[in-house]
Amino acid sequence: MAIRTRKFIGTLALLLLVVVWSLLGMTVAQTPWLASSRLLQAVFYVVAGIGWVLPAMPIVSWMARPDA
Repeated sequence: MAIRTRKFIGTLALLLLVVVWSLLGMTVAQTPWLASSRLLQAVFYVVAGIGWVLPAMPIVSWMARPDA
């Protein structure tokens, strides 16, 4: 697969990942057990804000692979 095609597919995958991640994060953030504690909210938002990077790393490394 050409690098341009991989980058296009990877870009779409990253956009989909960010949209799904944010929707899931908003859903979890509205749960009563999380909404009642400011400490849990702070921890959740830090983890949710940084957490999307872990599933994004394989996509980015796949996109950056040289042509075979």
